[in-house]
Amino acid sequence: MDVNTIAVIGAGTMGRGIAYVAALGGYHTILEDMSPTVLEQGLAYIRQTLEEGIERGKVTPEQKRHALAQLGSADSVEGACREADLLIEAVPEDMELKVDIFCILDKFAKPGAIFASNTSSLSITEIAAVTCRPEKCVGMHFFNPVPKMKLLEIVRALETSEETLAACREVGGRMGKELVVVRESPGFITSRINAMIGNEAFYMLEEGIASAEDIDKALKLGLNHPMGPFELVDLVGLDVRLSILEYLHKTLGEKYRPCPLLRKYVKAGRLGRKSGRGVYDYRETPAPEAKAKGQS
Repeated sequence: MDVNTIAVIGAGTMGRGIAYVAALGGYHTILEDMSPTVLEQGLAYIRQTLEEGIERGKVTPEQKRHALAQLGSADSVEGACREADLLIEAVPEDMELKVDIFCILDKFAKPGAIFASNTSSLSITEIAAVTCRPEKCVGMHFFNPVPKMKLLEIVRALETSEETLAACREVGGRMGKELVVVRESPGFITSRINAMIGNEAFYMLEEGIASAEDIDKALKLGLNHPMGPFELVDLVGLDVRLSILEYLHKTLGEKYRPCPLLRKYVKAGRLGRKSGRGVYDYRETPAPEAKAKGQS
């Protein structure tokens, strides 16, 4: 199946990044969000990121012009559906919300359109089951920040067809991504391993084994991680990490039980960079730089 038009549902951090790489990859791209403010912020982000790409020599002025010419927007899921060959859902990590979105996609999308979820841990098979085209449903797990992170996990659900996988491989390649294909399992590859590392780091912090700064430093310098586990969770969001751990705990067992300290931080509203405070405090004194090498 040829993909010419991509609709991205949700213009938040992940959605706007996915729309950026789609437009830069030469696809007619429709970015959708029900919030006019979030939608405009998403479009502004894409314009700014293209300009920054020119300044760094990563994007040519011609590529910028072409990408912006390819970019459109919609203020409803129904409006984004009608002409898209591939619809990528990038809403928050909530199964009920994702199921609702896929029901709408199934109702309004054209026959043959592919539905992809950017979920980092949830079951694509369960989401696909609410549609009349489970063979056209797939996971496309991008990483934050999408323009800079090279990896794309393509997740094969129970009934995902070879044709669907092939189309998504082609799309990922044109977006400039390196691809891995994983059979659906809770947390896939990266979220499952990262959740374990991050949760253990919280247990070490809770037990007073070392400071957050020293734990981050040890993993960066000793294990060659680009970011420490606390820098990473502050970038991703502590609420997002807790949600992933709760799902993994429910599906994979006791070893993924969320650390009580992580729960306390979330209850206190310490959600990371987006709230101004997580493990580190971003309100006055800058934390160790979580440079653009995060993950969702």
